[in-house]
Parts: sequence; C-alpha cells; structure tokens
Amino acid sequence: MNTPILWYFADPMCSWCWGFSPVIEAVRDAYRERMQVALVLGGLRSGETASMTAKARDEILHHWHQVHERTGQPFRFEHALPDGFIYDTEPACRAVVAAGGLDPTHSFTLFRAIQSAFYAEGRDVTQPDTLSDLAAGIGIDAAVFTQVFDSDDARAKTQAHFMRTRKAGVCGFPTLILQRGERLDRIVAGYMPLNTVRAEIDRLLAA
Repeated sequence: MNTPILWYFADPMCSWCWGFSPVIEAVRDAYRERMQVALVLGGLRSGETASMTAKARDEILHHWHQVHERTGQPFRFEHALPDGFIYDTEPACRAVVAAGGLDPTHSFTLFRAIQSAFYAEGRDVTQPDTLSDLAAGIGIDAAVFTQVFDSDDARAKTQAHFMRTRKAGVCGFPTLILQRGERLDRIVAGYMPLNTVRAEIDRLLAA
C-alpha cells in the first residue's frame, strides 16, 4: 500500500501559518514513520507591486495580534511593515522552492527560518539578500542559492506550486489535505490546535 501523504499548503508570509508552525512540526515528528508530509507553497500575495497603505497595515497587524494571542507565537510589532513595504510573498516562496531543489530536507527548514525572520525579528524577507542570508544560515552556500533562486526554473516551479494550490481548491492557509491513494481528505482549513489535528489524522488513518 502506498504511504499516505499529508499535503501542507502554506505561505511563509502567512501569519496563521506562523501560528501553526509548532503544530505542523509536532505532526511531522509524530507521524514520521506513518506518512510523508509535503509542503506546497501557496502564494498568498504573489506578485503584489504596490506599497502597503496605512489601512492595510493596521488590518494586518490586527490579524498578527490575534495570531499571537491565540497561539503564543512571537511577533515583533514595533516598526513592523514600515512605510513603502511591498507585501509580495513570491520571493519568499521561491526561496523555499530553490532550497528544496538543492536538498529536499531544506524546504521546511528554510520555510521556518523565513517565518521567524519576518514575524519574530522584523526582517524584510521580500529581499533577495535577506533570503540568501537565511539560506546560508541553514547551511546552504549563498552563491549557489542565489544562482538557483534567480533562475527561470525556480520561478516556473514556484508558479507550479501556486497552480497546484488553486487546483486543489485551497483558498486559505494553513490547509492540510491527507492523500491515501486516490482519496483526498481535507483535515485543516485555517488554524487548528494540535490535539484537533491529530485526532482527525488518527481517525482518517484508521479508516
């Protein structure tokens, strides 16, 4: 029988995905021997070109406070989303794709590093230099990473992730879909605590 696959649809610049980070890591650890966990990059705000308005900033920071209060995940609110910030998530997603292309084990590691840098440290993870520095921080040669990150192949693969997300009918993050053979079951559409997620996974794996 084929090993079940848990598809994790997420974006490194999605605040609820940051809140969900401890949950998905606990799931990966708990079910390592029973199923594969695969990351699909969502493209939350892919291709954004306009600077964030003051109103949009206030709305997003409101969401960040909600995530912090519900999950306890750390956020740096002071000076967050400064004037002129363009909330384009494509570069961060492409960085994860590039890292995973070099070594599949790097995908989740760089994803977490980007999340932490953006939310907890207030770094601008839309910038290639920042992403290259984060890649180097997890052991990837910065020059090699930059070459792959800047490639047409990485751009095409990133768009393929976004297309897969749309084809799966995913319109919010985080989303978990369990695949067993041809059967697909949606487990999470939005943040859920670990006990709820595990109960649903256990129910479906036992079915």
